[in-house]
Amino acid sequence: MILLMLLMPLAAFLYSSVGHGGASSYIVLLTLFGFAPAEVRPAALLLNIAVSAISFLTFRKTCSFPKELFLSLILFSIPASFIGGTFLLDEKIYRKILGLLLLLPISRLFNIFKLKESKPVERKFWMAPAWGLAIGFVSGLVGIGGGILLSPVLILLGWANLKQTAAISSLFIFLNSISGLIGSGLSGLVWPSHFEILLPLTVAGGIAGGYYGANRYSAPAMKYALATVLTVASVKFLL
Repeated sequence: MILLMLLMPLAAFLYSSVGHGGASSYIVLLTLFGFAPAEVRPAALLLNIAVSAISFLTFRKTCSFPKELFLSLILFSIPASFIGGTFLLDEKIYRKILGLLLLLPISRLFNIFKLKESKPVERKFWMAPAWGLAIGFVSGLVGIGGGILLSPVLILLGWANLKQTAAISSLFIFLNSISGLIGSGLSGLVWPSHFEILLPLTVAGGIAGGYYGANRYSAPAMKYALATVLTVASVKFLL
């Protein structure tokens, strides 16, 4: 329990520093420490809500927030996340697919293939809603907020810079996690033991991470921090 009390805030710090809530990390940690799946998903979503809210409040002050883009994503993502949260399916196949998909943005952010900078992809009216719908459903299904999927999409398509991506992703995660938690609650919510201790500690880590990510990290540092987060998430999904 002491080790978990150290690892959960560390995970929150790293994820919130790039505008994420950290649900994928909480899921793995709680599962490794023997908590039942019925306890893990609602706990991860609730922590996601708290940490992503902190991230949004800190990153929102550092950039101009693209409201139109965000609304195009979230209006379709919230109902899809709710629907996904009502399903209780085997997550192994989904995690492996997500882990493989994340390898593309990871290689891009680490400049493994030394790709030249390209112009932003023209955003047609249906593109953002389609991405929001797909990411929202998968997020609700596996119990995450969707930030690790949305962030690379925004960056690779050139629709937002790093600070804007962090702000969009954190608010996206916050609202999706609420929707997913409500969907999960239809079958009843069960919380892990000692969660009343883990919750404030993890939130404290999120506060620290959000502050340093928004005010201390340079753009290159944020780029590699995001790549590191995505690499960890990819490995966790594949394993």
